[in-house]
Amino acid sequence: MSRPESSPTDWPIPVLADVLRARKAIAPLLPPTPAIEPPALARALGTRTVLKCENLNPTGAFKVRGGVYLLSTLDADERARGVVAASTGNHGQSVAYAARLFGTRASVFMPEAANPLKAEAIAAMGAEVIRTGRDFDAARLAAEEYAEQHGRRYIHSSNEPHLVAGVATATLELLEAFPEIDVLFVPVGGGSGVLGAGVVARAVNPAIRVIGVQAEGAPAVYRSWREGRRIVTENVTTFAEGLATREPFAMPLALFPHLVDELMLVDDAAIAGAIRLILETTRQVAEGAGAASVAAAMTRRDELAGRTVGMILSGGNITGEQLRGILDQLGT
Repeated sequence: MSRPESSPTDWPIPVLADVLRARKAIAPLLPPTPAIEPPALARALGTRTVLKCENLNPTGAFKVRGGVYLLSTLDADERARGVVAASTGNHGQSVAYAARLFGTRASVFMPEAANPLKAEAIAAMGAEVIRTGRDFDAARLAAEEYAEQHGRRYIHSSNEPHLVAGVATATLELLEAFPEIDVLFVPVGGGSGVLGAGVVARAVNPAIRVIGVQAEGAPAVYRSWREGRRIVTENVTTFAEGLATREPFAMPLALFPHLVDELMLVDDAAIAGAIRLILETTRQVAEGAGAASVAAAMTRRDELAGRTVGMILSGGNITGEQLRGILDQLGT
């Protein structure tokens, strides 16, 4: 199977030293999140399971690690001019949270139908929220144009090496506690999370299988990886907004062959089932993207028997209405 060509000159492959620098910078600002080994989840999946609870970060998602690290690297002039981001929610919260820490103005572009819980959280942190476009990619184009017009630092959600190093600290914490993990499932929206996981896993134990998980209704990254060419889809059809991207980005596509073993798809029914399973077996709340790793493990249950499986619960920013709808649909 062919793979998209990498471009090491444009996108150097991150290494563990980058992650250690990121941890040094964010350690005084972000406490580690727990990695738990719930017996009920292990029984449900038929193997030893470890869940990394990134939903317990201050913003309810893993991305805050990258935002805090990246903002810490900006010079005084960049901070004074302010930063701009585009997001369905969690990247925007990450940038807003970090901007507040460092006294920087932040503007976050979001789709018109963005998760209201996330939009309100971004505004509550002091960032300007600008709703525009039918989906993430439309909001992203508007954000890029705005940043260029106003001379402000645009923070891409994936094409940022410092973001990858920052979010990789989650996997570093996980593998320090459980170096015996055999397989690691990581949700994929833009791809920064799974790249970070790959950096750390390759350094700790190259035998760890790193599997990125994307929504069946938003398969652009998966299809690009599988077919060896960049594919942009016309629409996305998934309730998991953190996975809802129509096009892949340059840095992840270049680095996937070096850092990720496989990408796979899960459908919305499996994601919904995983949200309920996580709630019932761990008492943790997961949003759609956050539950994708568990949905993947459920799908691969038979082949995982006897292995130690790590899963990144990347976020828990689900609205009460969304959660009620899922539980009602599945039957309470």
